Amino acid sequence: MSQQSQALAFSELHQKHNPVILYNVWDAGSALAVEQAGAKAIATGSWSCAAAQGYQDGETMSFSSLLQTVQRIAAVISLPLTVDFETGYGANRRDNLSALLQAGVVGINVEDQQMGLSALNDIREQSEILKSLRQVADSQGSTLFINARTDVFLQQPDATQHPALMAEAKKRLTAYQDAGVSGFFAPGLSDLTLIAELCDVSALPVNIMANSLTPPLAGLTDAGISRLSYGPYPYIGLMEALKQQARALY
Repeated sequence: MSQQSQALAFSELHQKHNPVILYNVWDAGSALAVEQAGAKAIATGSWSCAAAQGYQDGETMSFSSLLQTVQRIAAVISLPLTVDFETGYGANRRDNLSALLQAGVVGINVEDQQMGLSALNDIREQSEILKSLRQVADSQGSTLFINARTDVFLQQPDATQHPALMAEAKKRLTAYQDAGVSGFFAPGLSDLTLIAELCDVSALPVNIMANSLTPPLAGLTDAGISRLSYGPYPYIGLMEALKQQARALY
């Protein structure tokens, strides 16, 4: 399947009330395992990719290291590949995206936090970033699936405060849609009523990240999500199992 065909196929997987499930990977081996388990697409997680190489999340791993990981994954899988691009890995985000496209990537996540700070980019600034990334994809003839992530909810761990954040999330949803993105990602949001409200107002596919507080898949599906991802949790779970196995030996 050509890269363009994979891009279209990946986009079509995002269906309201029938979400695509992305069990995030971190290297070629984990990608192959998830593909062989029956996945319809492969997605990296920035936390996992960094941790697997001994780095902290938050672009402490160099883009060249990420690119090498992505290239190895792309070389061994046959499924569409989407990559967690964080904030773009520095001022060269346009060139970095070009490199990912050349590696065969058909989707990216782009977040609106200010890296290393507990603050978000201004909506206008983030919209300009998203527009520039869409321009790069268009210039290469790619129908890249740009999944615009907002950290509005993730930066507020107290879920009782999330209803008051919905207005800000909706503003960002509208602005990012106008900037030409393909989907809207709201990690940290776990209240089913709020998730359904966001899905109801969104013309874009809504992505939720599973965690210990997230409702079961059936409820999320009824709420209208189009994508469910697992972020760092597959890696965390497997590393904990590895430690337990090693501990039993030592």
